[in-house]
Amino acid sequence: MIRLDVISDPVCPWCYIGKANLDRALESHPDHPFATEWHPFQLNPDMPQGGMDRAAYLEAKFGGKAKAVEIYARVEQAARAAGLEIDFANIPRIPNTLDAHRLIHWAGLEGRQTPVVSALFRAYWREGRDIGEAGTLADIGEACGLDRAMIARLLASDADAAMISERDAHARARGVTGVPTFILADRYVVTGAQPPELWAQVIADIAAQSQDAQDPQG
Repeated sequence: MIRLDVISDPVCPWCYIGKANLDRALESHPDHPFATEWHPFQLNPDMPQGGMDRAAYLEAKFGGKAKAVEIYARVEQAARAAGLEIDFANIPRIPNTLDAHRLIHWAGLEGRQTPVVSALFRAYWREGRDIGEAGTLADIGEACGLDRAMIARLLASDADAAMISERDAHARARGVTGVPTFILADRYVVTGAQPPELWAQVIADIAAQSQDAQDPQG
């Protein structure tokens, strides 16, 4: 297997789109060589613990409502192309995602990382749920097979919070400036919400390289 490290944030729409495109490619190639691991990156590390009004945040970030609408029209178009329906009007707040990343980390310890990541994206972008709220995160963990009471206890503490922040800082120190960022075999980097066709080509190239390595005489 080839490790595929994905650096992302559940509140990043391009991460949601990028995952959908990757999923489509992997589903079309069930013999793909990737073992996926998810890694933290907070788009808004200074976001207040309770989050903030999403419309106000976007207008401040993009310099007004008109620009925010223009940019998110492109996001919506890309989401539809990836087979996703996003109800932007149903997303009232943008959360601090430190706790969501803690949940992803704990899920990884039990081999349930990708289902939890999928559930977080779905909860935020399709259902408008607050994924910065402890009860919501505990519900998501439970739905993905984690022990709800344990997750609730961990969220009530600062367990692994410093470690998540350190991993975020490490990604930035390695040159990651935006997400999603995909790192293959700790050597090759793919950035952005790439289409399924690109991933299909990557899978084909890796398969060809593997075949060449097994049969050097051609």
